[in-house]
Amino acid sequence: MFEIRVICDPADTGRVTSALSGMFATGAVRQYPTRDGERTRLYVTADHRPELGPWPTPEEAYALAPSMVSEIGWTAQTAADKPFGEDLDREYWLRKAALLDRIALQGEADGFHGDACEVATEAARRLIERDRDGEGDYHGAPYWPDHPASAADPRAYVRQEYTHWAKHH
Repeated sequence: MFEIRVICDPADTGRVTSALSGMFATGAVRQYPTRDGERTRLYVTADHRPELGPWPTPEEAYALAPSMVSEIGWTAQTAADKPFGEDLDREYWLRKAALLDRIALQGEADGFHGDACEVATEAARRLIERDRDGEGDYHGAPYWPDHPASAADPRAYVRQEYTHWAKHH
């Protein structure tokens, strides 16, 4: 266990606190003004997070998934039904990324090495970006969008999020 002290602009305290709790197992944050009163001192007791578990396997992630044909229909219909200029919600981006991951996995299993893997990875990165920017209600356990493992294996992040979504949807 260790103590972290941060001196920051008062407007940044929420963001700094969130970043610290994302990287470490933290206790309560104590706030005090600096001597000049223009900035804020944050003190937090922290510890390293425990080792994270493995990503869900594709079989675990997609055990409750509808057929790929059904998902293709759902994503196409959902995109077509949205008024022009209106953003699609997180469920759409999650299901689309999961569908593209499943297509890529099927291609890999069949020995076909086209661009499906690249397309699936790009869709996964888009989901991570939405989740990181706060536009989604991500599960984030054990890997949150800013975790280095999510950047290293974005398709695994999709499987984690889809597993949670499928069980709770």
